[in-house]
Formats: sequence, C-alpha cells, structure tokens
Amino acid sequence: MRPQTTLAWRRALPALTVVLTLAILIGSATTALAVPPRMSVTEAIAAAEKGEIVLIDIRTPAEWEQTGIGKGAIPLDMRGPDFVATVVKIHAANPGRPVALICAMGGRSGYVTKILERNGVTGIIDVAEGMFGSAAGKGWLKEGLPVYRGTEAEYKGLVDAVTGAL
Repeated sequence: MRPQTTLAWRRALPALTVVLTLAILIGSATTALAVPPRMSVTEAIAAAEKGEIVLIDIRTPAEWEQTGIGKGAIPLDMRGPDFVATVVKIHAANPGRPVALICAMGGRSGYVTKILERNGVTGIIDVAEGMFGSAAGKGWLKEGLPVYRGTEAEYKGLVDAVTGAL
C-alpha cells in the first residue's frame, strides 16, 4: 500500500507545484494591483475642514506657487529628503485621522499612496482627481474649491503645526 501512495504523490507533485505557484503569483498580482482608498476633491475638502483627515499636497514648491494649495492642505514636497519621515510623523501625531494625498492629476498621489501602504504606513487615501483633474474627476481647481497662497515660511509653519512636537 505504501509504494502506491508514494507513486500517487510523485505523479501529483508537478501539478500541485503548478497550482501553488499560480496561487502565489495571482496573490502577489492582486496585492500589487490593489487600489488604495480614494476620495474626491469635494469629499477631501469637507473632511479636511471637519478635521476628519490630514490632507497633504505632495506637489513641488513651483506648483504651489503656480496654483496655491487646496484650502486645508499641508504642503509637503514629495521630493524632499525627509518626505517619508514627515508623513510618518504626521500620521503618528494624528491618530484616528487618515492621511489623504493630492498632487496635480492623481499619478504621484496614487504611486506614493501605494508605496507608503506597502511599507506599513496605513490609512492613506488617494485624492486621485488632483488639483487639475483626471479620469477620476474634474479636480480641485475646476470644481472652484478655495486655494491658499502662502510663503515658504508659512507653508513650513503648516507642516510644523500638524506634526506636533514629534
């Protein structure tokens, strides 16, 4: 009886290996393709004004100068060397408040959201419409939502205020 069982397992092993490999690949692909939570620009401003989220504009200072930042947003240049550390500080200083990211058209915010989530920073929301609009919607500016134009020092003050004493 034992030789037959061994023979059956030897015959089934290649098929079992293929099935397990496919399951792992499909699982990895599903995780890689998972879409982070999204929020429209109108939902984002409402939630930011109520203190329900921390909204971060991850564009560059030149972009902020061009359009201003969305009212209620914290300007934080994603290219800055301390970007991730600052997002983590903001997240830690604001427990229970998800962090929402906005950029120009949703590409950078979607990418950064996925990267942060993969690295253990949870509760990140993508405002995929962006400031200028995208396939996700009209965008902050075309919706006529208010913007804030400040100086570099004022922008830094906004970041400092939301990171707390961390």
